[in-house]
Amino acid sequence: MSSPDFAPLDGFDTDLRTLFELERIDRDLFRAATVFSERFALYGGQVAAQALRAAGSTTPEGRRPHSLHGYFLRPGNAAQPTVFQVFRDRDGGSFSARRVVALQDGEVIFSASVSFQGEVPEAPREQVPTLGEDVPSPDESPAYTIPRLFSFEGRSVPQPHEAPGAPSGRWPTRFWARCAEPELAADPLVDACVVTYLSDISTGIGPFARDGWWPGPSLDHAIWFHQNGGAADWMLMDLHPHAVANGRGLYTGSIFDAAGHLLATLAQECLHRAPRPS
Repeated sequence: MSSPDFAPLDGFDTDLRTLFELERIDRDLFRAATVFSERFALYGGQVAAQALRAAGSTTPEGRRPHSLHGYFLRPGNAAQPTVFQVFRDRDGGSFSARRVVALQDGEVIFSASVSFQGEVPEAPREQVPTLGEDVPSPDESPAYTIPRLFSFEGRSVPQPHEAPGAPSGRWPTRFWARCAEPELAADPLVDACVVTYLSDISTGIGPFARDGWWPGPSLDHAIWFHQNGGAADWMLMDLHPHAVANGRGLYTGSIFDAAGHLLATLAQECLHRAPRPS
């Protein structure tokens, strides 16, 4: 049950800046006070983004997120505050390493290792597929309502992978998304939180959904940040399925900006659920 000090919001009547604001309880202890009245478990992208914000609040000035590797351990309650405990593993000459655990009711619901790096004056070089002709621009694409995300608008694009027998578009592996708060891109840490928040919203193993088997909850999630600016304009989520085995599905993904530059790379494993008895 949530405390009277944390009255759940109906629907998603807030913004990302508010969502990423954390109350500092102690030196390395933080609390996310924004809670919701919704029937779903706590959205994984939200808790991962807040964990990144907590870790980044303990690093030296000028260090930007480099990577996050997290495990979703228990379902979280969206109508209950989450406490984040940060462990300062190391501050080196160029990198800072942090571990974070997210807690509800005294139990860990999410744990992550996060790395931060000082800025390096080097021009980015990319060797990834550019946006092809089969990816229309956001202005040429129909509107798509991204489920569970607020402060975002979406655009649907042709899907490179289809799930036989699955409802069309139920788990899109490719779509445009834009944050409604572009000013958040000015802070590299918050900008990375925006990208992290988006990164868990769909699943890349949707094309493996057949014969009653469906994608389930996320198990582990990794994201590498290459460039800033995700919150500034449209981003393209491009997910690629790889394999399903032992009840787990693996996919990787890329997040591009509107000009086709690679902002982040992600990898995720999630449960692959067997058909339930009637």
